[in-house]
Amino acid sequence: MKIRMLVEMPEGASRNGEPWPGEGEEADLPTAEAAHLVAAGIAEEVTAETEPPAAPRRRRAANSEGEAP
Repeated sequence: MKIRMLVEMPEGASRNGEPWPGEGEEADLPTAEAAHLVAAGIAEEVTAETEPPAAPRRRRAANSEGEAP
């Protein structure tokens, strides 16, 4: 289950020997572990609805004759 951390874990806290992701960072965890963090308010589940939108595509400016360069 993909989650996004809502808090910063205490300094030195680790999971399987690796530091926890920072606040706002995402991680892929086993479902039970992720669900526990979500229920505790420490993380939120990342779904298609909660992922940040893709960067908007820029349109090229038209030249004086209305055509794209």
